[in-house]
Amino acid sequence: MKQFILRFDAFLGQLTRAAAILAGLFILLTAFIIVYEIIMRGLFHAPTEWVLEISTYFIIMAGFLGLAVTFREQAHVRVDLLTDKLSGEMRRKVSLVLNFLAFFIFLIFMTESMDLVTASYSYNKLSPSILRFPLFIPQLALVLGSALLLGEIFCRFCFDWLRISNTSTNTDTNTKDLSQEKEAEICP
Repeated sequence: MKQFILRFDAFLGQLTRAAAILAGLFILLTAFIIVYEIIMRGLFHAPTEWVLEISTYFIIMAGFLGLAVTFREQAHVRVDLLTDKLSGEMRRKVSLVLNFLAFFIFLIFMTESMDLVTASYSYNKLSPSILRFPLFIPQLALVLGSALLLGEIFCRFCFDWLRISNTSTNTDTNTKDLSQEKEAEICP
């Protein structure tokens, strides 16, 4: 079980990093096209009609593709007023419950996003602008980002579960458990 989770986490880590790079590229492209818009509007008095729409899509895609890496690196906003007061084992148990709930919340979000993408694709929904951009393309980022986030939540849940089970069965304090061996690699 541990080996499967470690391999899955390594594979998921590569996908998460690729999504993070893609998210960064979307942010970079957004900056470039906004600068292009400023130059066209300011110097040549020729505003573009596509920059606002495309930059909005890029920012949304960057946000959703960046969800998994944000969770993996624990860079998200957290309210830990209560959990800071808990002991290490109790904190892991609370984390286990919260990750369990988060998994199902994002599972619902992902399935609804998949329905949205499927409907947009089947009905050939286009943006109500001059571009007439196919809406399923930016909507795919919702599905991909939430799928990666689900994987990260699943891994975190499994690692917390293994830590709790190792802590409860491990009576020798010199024996290293999974969290001590792979802390930096598997659960930042």
